[in-house]
Amino acid sequence: MKRFAVIGLGRFGKKLAIALSMSGAEVVAIDKERMIIEDIRDQVTHAVRLDSTDEESLKAQGIGKVDIAIVGMGERGRAFESAILTVVNLKAIGVPLIYARAANLTAGQVFSAVGATDVIYPEIETAQRWAYKLIAPHIEEKIDFAPGYSLARVKAPAGFHEKTVMDLQLRQKYNVNLVAIKRADQNIKPDEDGIINVPMPSTVIYAEDILMVAGSDLDLAKMPQD
Repeated sequence: MKRFAVIGLGRFGKKLAIALSMSGAEVVAIDKERMIIEDIRDQVTHAVRLDSTDEESLKAQGIGKVDIAIVGMGERGRAFESAILTVVNLKAIGVPLIYARAANLTAGQVFSAVGATDVIYPEIETAQRWAYKLIAPHIEEKIDFAPGYSLARVKAPAGFHEKTVMDLQLRQKYNVNLVAIKRADQNIKPDEDGIINVPMPSTVIYAEDILMVAGSDLDLAKMPQD
């Protein structure tokens, strides 16, 4: 499971840290305020009080070893400067993926310029949606049809290559239902139109095919990625 650091535990950061933790991820929650850390301590893996503008403090807490860091600090006054410096520090200590929360496109451009991998705009995308996107990047698109249940597009991983629907046992192994298959261009056979609306047990799946699968969000997130 991926390890996350969420830095800045305002309304967005706190919700995101808790949502990631509830999805089973290891989450290090970071803020300068003691009361905020005490409040979230029991809801995440680790809660650490430190100043993220101090590169050495980040190193001392092993933040350079996380897979993904999310900078969710506010943008009023010096908070914006602190957020920028935090992104710079995370980049310097080797965090591979850095996401920064921005209130507007201008702020987002600044974060991208100093090294953020991507920018989060909370007014557009909710913390819950980002938690799922970070936990399950292999889910290309999903449509919610009931609370906690979705129809999703999943790219078939290499481990699925040249296996039949019966071989994969998606329902038995992952508790999801295969609804349809869209062949990748290189996998379309002369007698196929590229869309298989009713996959049969003998239908063969190839790597890079797009699978339409239905199930709970938790089960969809657990499908293999490679």
